[in-house]
Amino acid sequence: MSDELVLADIDATSGVATITINRPKVLNALDVPTARAFLKAVREVTARKDVRCIVLRGAGRAFVAGGDVAAFGSDPDRAAEVVHELLDALHPALVALREAPAPVIAAVRGVAAGAGFSLVLGADLAVAETDARFVIAYDRIGTTPDCGATFALPRKVGRAKAMELMLLGQTLSADEAKAAGIVNAVVGPDELDAHAETMARRIASGPTRAYGAYRKLVDAAFDHPFAAHLEAERASFIRMTETGDFREGVAAFLDKRQPQFRGE
Repeated sequence: MSDELVLADIDATSGVATITINRPKVLNALDVPTARAFLKAVREVTARKDVRCIVLRGAGRAFVAGGDVAAFGSDPDRAAEVVHELLDALHPALVALREAPAPVIAAVRGVAAGAGFSLVLGADLAVAETDARFVIAYDRIGTTPDCGATFALPRKVGRAKAMELMLLGQTLSADEAKAAGIVNAVVGPDELDAHAETMARRIASGPTRAYGAYRKLVDAAFDHPFAAHLEAERASFIRMTETGDFREGVAAFLDKRQPQFRGE
């Protein structure tokens, strides 16, 4: 595999982009150069209008083992500075993924800890191998979660379970993560990449702009009163009637055929 810290592969035919964090010797732990490379890859992928689904993965035997704690320990007096540098790169990358219409799939093998767990929580869907393990881990170094964990975790598992995972530092198996609503599918060894690719291609053939609107509505649902949310749904539906995919979907329904969406 390439020695680049983060790899971005775009299949223009299917519309699937794969972003691979590539530090397998340290379980893909995120240091500042890797965070910056991740931001560059995300910007490259999300700038492409032909990208209709994004897969996040880690090279080797792990997804992402969190931030590179060694970077903090080497000079504790600079820890705050290092955190700022990490998050100055990671925050815009996470926002860009959240705001892009293309849904995001996390493909997880091995450990997803700390910021790695946050990346899984921020994805729209997650598929994990049976050996995958999920842990918040921030309690182990005496700090608080970042990269959106405290935003996404209670939305996925509820407040009580989120606090349990954070306060007790529990490690979840792949099956436990699925039962908790963090993972959508658990697959056997050596099936992860194929399963994620199949899922991504299916999504990439759908109405991409509508999918992006799904995410915005679901995120806003926790903050809007019901009547206001009804109006947000109305406004979103009206916007979608202006898309080519809506016209194709209606025409296909009337013609009794499968729609051929183009993400337009």
